Amino acid sequence: QVQLVESGGGLVQAGGSLRLSCAASGNIFRIPAMAWYRQAPGKQRELVARITSGGSTNYADSVKGRFTISRDNAKNTVYLQMDSLKPEDTAVYYCNADVTYWRGTYYTHTYWGQGTQVTVSS
Repeated sequence: QVQLVESGGGLVQAGGSLRLSCAASGNIFRIPAMAWYRQAPGKQRELVARITSGGSTNYADSVKGRFTISRDNAKNTVYLQMDSLKPEDTAVYYCNADVTYWRGTYYTHTYWGQGTQVTVSS
């Protein structure tokens, strides 16, 4: 079993910054990709940023130039540095990881964190 534990959400004024962290633990062989999604009230969950184990990244157009995703492969941890925050960034942010594990053979499964609230006041 694999657990993803997020931290770092909170309340911030527009223009401010927050840093989210997500640590994966459990039966892990490797994590090919980790990502952050968000879901605002009444809206669908959307991809914010994604990073591979090799460091390749992609971002939603709405956050390009303001958010930075990074990871520490040795710690199985992904980060999201959020700068120049806007009220429209308000949402629950979810960590996501594609985890490869061994159970007689190799399997890859997608796991989700419990979510952390980010609120940006105007």
